[in-house]
Formats: sequence, structure tokens, C-alpha cells
Amino acid sequence: MKVLADEATDRVLGVHIIGTHAGELIHEAAVAMQFGASSEDIARCCHAHPTLSEAVKEAAMAVDKRAIHS
Repeated sequence: MKVLADEATDRVLGVHIIGTHAGELIHEAAVAMQFGASSEDIARCCHAHPTLSEAVKEAAMAVDKRAIHS
């Protein structure tokens, strides 16, 4: 998974998700983009542990090289 964000504004421009559970994860990115969220907005949202949705948070944190599990 990779989050693409504008360098100046941090607004999410797109998300790449490859894998068997991509369909279960893309909804969060779609909502974030619809409402003009930043990667920081996604990273600060609660993501249950241990779940696949944590990958969304990790990808958002990776935008600023802050991913915990990279």
C-alpha cells in the first residue's frame, strides 16, 4: 500500500493498494480523498490492532517517513 500526497499541502492525491484484501481497505482512502483529507488526518484516525486497516495508517505515516513497520 502507498499513499500519494501533495508535497506542499499533504492532501491525499491517490492510494495504491495491491493484494487480496485491497477491496476491504480502499474505502478509507476514497472517503479521505472525497473530503480533502491529508495523510496526517489518516494517520491520526483510530485503526484497530491487530487488523489489516493498520496498513492504511502505516502507509499514511510513510508519507513523512514515520512508518513504524516499514
